[in-house]
Amino acid sequence: MFKRSLILAFLAFAAPGFADPPAILNVTVDRQGDLWKFDVTIRHNDSGWDHYADAWRILGPDGKPLGTRNLAHPHVKEQPFTRSLSGVRIPEGMTEVSIQARDSVSGWSSELVTIPLP
Repeated sequence: MFKRSLILAFLAFAAPGFADPPAILNVTVDRQGDLWKFDVTIRHNDSGWDHYADAWRILGPDGKPLGTRNLAHPHVKEQPFTRSLSGVRIPEGMTEVSIQARDSVSGWSSELVTIPLP
């Protein structure tokens, strides 16, 4: 019985590491002259300052970051949430980009959402 309690206690403290990565639910893209604006909607099981979705970024087809939106605080009671990034320069001829989210415990998610550019 002691071993089971110890294992359960360990899992309770380790739980944030097992949380799902931030999920990108929607991306809206708008070209503004030579620059672009991205609105990204994310859902994450933020638990507070110890574990929350803390950024998302735009990647070119080669994986090179084109822009990063840092998120300044947890969104425990605002799920899902949408944040914008304006003034993003996309190289001429690029037809699609990927969006990747990060959380404060697990880092950058392996999941990418690829979207065509209008």
